[in-house]
Amino acid sequence: MTTKNIFVLPGDGIGPEVVAPALEVLQKVASKTGFDVSISEGLVGGVAIDATGSPLPEETVAQAKQADAVLLGGVGGPQWDHLSTDKRPEKGLLGLRSELGLFANLRPALAFGPLAQASSLKPELVANLDILIVRELTGGIYFGEPRGIETRAGQRVGFNTLVYSEQEIERIARVGFELAQKRNGRLCSVDKANVLEVSQLWREVVTSVHGDYQDVELSHMYVDNAAMQLVRTPKQFDVLVTGNMFGDILSDVAAMLTGSLGMLPSASLAASGVGLYEPVHGTAPDITGKGIANPLATILSVAMMCRYSLDQAAAADAIEVAVSACLQDGYRTEDIRGHSKDQVVGTQAMADLVMEKL
Repeated sequence: MTTKNIFVLPGDGIGPEVVAPALEVLQKVASKTGFDVSISEGLVGGVAIDATGSPLPEETVAQAKQADAVLLGGVGGPQWDHLSTDKRPEKGLLGLRSELGLFANLRPALAFGPLAQASSLKPELVANLDILIVRELTGGIYFGEPRGIETRAGQRVGFNTLVYSEQEIERIARVGFELAQKRNGRLCSVDKANVLEVSQLWREVVTSVHGDYQDVELSHMYVDNAAMQLVRTPKQFDVLVTGNMFGDILSDVAAMLTGSLGMLPSASLAASGVGLYEPVHGTAPDITGKGIANPLATILSVAMMCRYSLDQAAAADAIEVAVSACLQDGYRTEDIRGHSKDQVVGTQAMADLVMEKL
């Protein structure tokens, strides 16, 4: 039986609470579909700072590079907010992305039919919504140099640099086009080419790459309009591709179309090698330890792991079907509760229900 090596970083806040049951789901589906998993665990983020003084210990990087896939719970929390930017938990996640070459972030916005009422938009606008945002993850303003805070003319000035090379734009564009080919054949590239030279280059390169994907319909949209359109008529989109900062913002906008961040998975992929999978909801310190966190985003991240890194499409399908069946039966965690008739369950109970459906 094939053995897949999974490196787990539970992280901070509710991370350990949602990762543990998601791993149970992974082990169950592995046994059902004919592969084995070997699981090891490491430190990143705030817990790594407390234990080692660093948000990303060298041992964590070394172990991650040896794995078939990495599952992350989340990093950060108010207890580390007093630290300087270069020592905060989030620096561990940014460093891990850089060390593993994780340049492509896939953020699905899926609105399961039974959860349409949980969205702040009209149900008919979001029911069965299926959008995929492809975000460039290792370039742009989050990594550009020079950056910093310095004193000029007697006052402090903060500055960051937005920079993208042709090669960085081309490789993320190809990811977007290839995913669009496997979906509904439409790619919308989001930029700010009316203001930013970087975006002008972005648009030129994406348009050039389109020549290799003539079966995909390409459109361009300014980021402010894209944000408006996401909440106006979200089903007009299939795949969106954009830079690091724009993707960070738009993916959270798209996430709330579904009614809860607790439902949404993500994948971060390299050109080759290990992929990293995590829920998008963050560490939710306000509900940490209460046993009410929604594990479905992490469970669906495990499904993405099976599909993109473990070459186990049958396992991915089985998990997604099981999650859908639980929702169809009316089971909800508190964050996706919509009706008095909903059967509200806790973190572990929801995972147990998914395993029963498997």
